[in-house]
Amino acid sequence: MKILQTLSSISLIALIFLCLAWELWLAPARPGGSWLVLKTLPLLLPLMGILKGRRYTYQWSPMLLLFYFSEGVMHAWSETGLSAQLGMAETGLSVVFFFAAIYYAKFSAPSRQQHPT
Repeated sequence: MKILQTLSSISLIALIFLCLAWELWLAPARPGGSWLVLKTLPLLLPLMGILKGRRYTYQWSPMLLLFYFSEGVMHAWSETGLSAQLGMAETGLSVVFFFAAIYYAKFSAPSRQQHPT
């Protein structure tokens, strides 16, 4: 369980930093930065719940990450160079977070907890 929580936390934080760096410095839509950096804000919503291991956050946050998965696939498929590589990284981090979070939610269910007899 701790591995899934750590994997979820690391991939979410990495995705936040990737989105910030992408739109501010690495390959912004406009030179000098872009308002698209605001796409990072929704990623901050589940951050505290993920870091604290709140099961409910692990249940709903994978659906939020589907947007970032779709964006990453679109950039990886339709662009070249650094933007395509950043899109692949965004896709990879989204997939890692998605699976780590849903398995954490699954294995942390009260019905799966072992009770001493």
